[in-house]
Amino acid sequence: MQLLSINRAIATDITLGNKTVATGIFKKPTQETVVIGRLGVAGDTIVDTKVHGGEDQAVYLYSAEDYAWWSEQLDRELPAGTFGENLTIMSFHDGVLRVGDRLQIGESLLLEITAPRVPCAKFAAKMGDASFVKAFIRAGRPGAYARVLQIGSVTQGDALKWQPTEQNYIDIKGMFYQWHQKAWDKAALHQALGSPLSKIARRIISKRAGIADSG
Repeated sequence: MQLLSINRAIATDITLGNKTVATGIFKKPTQETVVIGRLGVAGDTIVDTKVHGGEDQAVYLYSAEDYAWWSEQLDRELPAGTFGENLTIMSFHDGVLRVGDRLQIGESLLLEITAPRVPCAKFAAKMGDASFVKAFIRAGRPGAYARVLQIGSVTQGDALKWQPTEQNYIDIKGMFYQWHQKAWDKAALHQALGSPLSKIARRIISKRAGIADSG
């Protein structure tokens, strides 16, 4: 496994309906060695901190396999950073990707998976397709947010090592599916809230379920 690209952005204006808003979704690859701290990639920009970023969603990961699938669906090549991810990786580990799985990159950086990415209107506008959010949901290829357990520097080409959790935490694709249903399955809800979710995801899930935030 390998780190294929490190991507970051400066704030850029984008048009949503009749409004112009800032976004940090226009990520571009960098060849530099980059420090990834508790709040994410040095030099990156996160604008809407209500639903993005923070210590529990510091880094967003997307895989080359999912890029290949989307390139086939859209009939065009997609450069790293297209999906707004900070790190483009060769693959997620074999088997089910779960909240609580850990990923070591290079010598020191250690990440822990916390939630799937949930698409928004800015994402659709960036892709130039108002229906892209629905297509992204149907595809079930959300990528994953992670918290930084150990700060480190990374360089394109660094080796990756997955450390799957031994706990029965909710899996990322299952959580992404439940997120877009009218109501959560009770067993999945219990499994999700028992997992080391990001604070943002836990708050939203708890609110939708009508229960006190357990985080």
